[in-house]
Amino acid sequence: MNLSELKYNEAGLVPCIVQDADTGEVLMMAWMSAESLALTLERGETVFFSRSRQELWHKGATSGNTQKLVDLRYDCDGDTLLAMVRPAGPACHTGARTCFYRSMVEA
Repeated sequence: MNLSELKYNEAGLVPCIVQDADTGEVLMMAWMSAESLALTLERGETVFFSRSRQELWHKGATSGNTQKLVDLRYDCDGDTLLAMVRPAGPACHTGARTCFYRSMVEA
């Protein structure tokens, strides 16, 4: 697939689910622009687009919790990405391994 064939939203972004390539655990979801996607492929580490700061965000640039890219897939509609990574630390800014550590369902 050509990167320009992806279906970006009205802000020029596409959601990216990040998954641990070894365990299958879903680590986080972040947004990618065409530029951050190209940088991710070039660097071999995840680069996202921060909607709150309106700038590129190299995951782990300050924390050291980088995500080494193993594979980058796109869904059947071309409107969602799946980054399979090997994380060098927690994915969540809270320090949790995954951003999905809270449940809405009582066990």
